[in-house]
Amino acid sequence: MKVLLPSLSLGLALLTSGFLSAWLARAANGRIATFLRALDHPNERSLHQQPTPRTGGLAIIAGFSLGLVLYISVAGWPASAQVGRLLGALLLAVAIVGGVSLIDDLRELPRRYRLLAHILAAAVLVTGGMRWETSGLPGIQTPLPALLVWPLSVLLIVWMINLYNFMDGMDGFAATMALFGFGALAWLGFSQGAWLFALVNALVVASASGFLSLNFPPARLFMGDVGSSVLGLFAAGLSLRGAQQGLFPLWVAVLAFSPFIVDATWTLLRRALKGERVWEAHRSHHYQRLVLAGWSHRKTLVRASVLMAAAALCAVAAPRLAITEQWTLILAWAGIYALIHWRVTLAERQIKRQAALR
Repeated sequence: MKVLLPSLSLGLALLTSGFLSAWLARAANGRIATFLRALDHPNERSLHQQPTPRTGGLAIIAGFSLGLVLYISVAGWPASAQVGRLLGALLLAVAIVGGVSLIDDLRELPRRYRLLAHILAAAVLVTGGMRWETSGLPGIQTPLPALLVWPLSVLLIVWMINLYNFMDGMDGFAATMALFGFGALAWLGFSQGAWLFALVNALVVASASGFLSLNFPPARLFMGDVGSSVLGLFAAGLSLRGAQQGLFPLWVAVLAFSPFIVDATWTLLRRALKGERVWEAHRSHHYQRLVLAGWSHRKTLVRASVLMAAAALCAVAAPRLAITEQWTLILAWAGIYALIHWRVTLAERQIKRQAALR
């Protein structure tokens, strides 16, 4: 009975979250988008061709929130004060990031205001207990110096919020990453009996799935900053929480989301070394370069989905591997990403040669 109750309430919460998100996504594609006048118009840095509503993130947040409320109403608020504080901090941080992102979607805010909101949300998570406290590498769980815990934790959270936003530039891309990344974290939680941790991740998966029904290429709805920024916040906070619970070392969560983390980080460093303004919108990510080289959104998404699925499966299996095998896995994935970079560069060269021959 102790296992049956959380199982039933979890299943009900997930179904509610998914169905509500799908229903609200359709509303966001029509009445809500019209009321808010929130359309993403094509520009020189975008990949879409038609004005598209960008209110889908509201469906993701609403689906997640109602699913969580339903679960708590059935299973009860966490008895542990620490767990309750963590959950409250997560919800408050979502409200901060989601609120400022929605305002930015409706009327563009100065970057400094968005950054301040992201730092505030990160501080809320860190205060609530979601901190980067150990190195988190295979066989190296060395505690970080106390003076570095806060700044490194805030930096990690702020970077995840923004990199997820950077990577939300193609139909179905960010939502699919949510399915595989949070799906991996949910499975790691389930396998070790961490019901609440697994639930929160599974609710993100369910709400992103409902939204994806309108976001798969050709997309009829975008999640906007309100969706992508909140997903980045979830990715950072839940990764830190899972590592603190001992469900997995932090590098495993990084691997689960590595298709986004590696691309965004590599692109940022590459643009910085070239002296470009890294904070400005661009089309330099690998997935954008493939689309510009002639790949369709659907083809690019299918190939990326295979990569995301492989990273998620490896993340799920990684904690059971020996330390030497974990390091081998990390090196193997470094090689995979090097090959991807080479393949993208090759595709660009081919399209340039074809253009030169015309």
